[in-house]
Amino acid sequence: MKITILGSGTSTGVPQIGCECEVCRSTDIHDKRLRCSSLVETENEMILIDCGPDFREQSFHIPFRKIDGVLITHEHYDHVGGLDDLRPFCALGEVPVYAEKYTADRLIQRIPYCFADHKYPGVPQITLNEIRSDESFYIGKTLITPIRVMHGSLPILGFRIGNLGYITDMKTLPESEFHLLEKLDCLIVNALRVSEHWTHQSLSQALDFVNRVKPRQAYFVHMSHQIGLHKEVEASLPESVHLAYDGLIISI
Repeated sequence: MKITILGSGTSTGVPQIGCECEVCRSTDIHDKRLRCSSLVETENEMILIDCGPDFREQSFHIPFRKIDGVLITHEHYDHVGGLDDLRPFCALGEVPVYAEKYTADRLIQRIPYCFADHKYPGVPQITLNEIRSDESFYIGKTLITPIRVMHGSLPILGFRIGNLGYITDMKTLPESEFHLLEKLDCLIVNALRVSEHWTHQSLSQALDFVNRVKPRQAYFVHMSHQIGLHKEVEASLPESVHLAYDGLIISI
């Protein structure tokens, strides 16, 4: 399995417009972060996790082949704002989008033309498939197991794909979900900034979470400019824990 980090940043991206902090002024490419999204390539399928407003730019760096499924973690714009930009990939076949009902209903409200019964020419050929937090499902031959995650008080989804765990925008994880993260080769999880936040994990909280789950390796995503300089923070982390960066390829 190969995972490509398409975007490792939070909702504003990094650099943040109008900010002159040392991270936003950094010339290190590792400090340039598009909105959070990843591509998972298994032996048989190519699966996108979230499709934010930077997807058009991100798509120039992925294979132009059929996307077998798009997993949506939640409705926030930085995770769904690029769904219309799937249209070039629709020339290779219809693209199924998977979201739980709460999120699916809001996608229909916000971009109804993408999910209309009778679409006008040029509209992306995407289909919306409702999933449940407590039911695994397949995309082709690949088993997907949803994980209930709490984004502050908002219930959202993470996913387990093989021995990969993918969680973003988490503040807490219900105790009942931890068994779904056992024996992971790789955990990708959010770490917004150094100081505490009301709906996202801080860096120290993310490290505590990794210590609880004990994956073989862990990568932090959904980071703001307040995480600090990549080079400095990376040097401070345990050997098996890393800051992700845009374009990073992880093989498991």
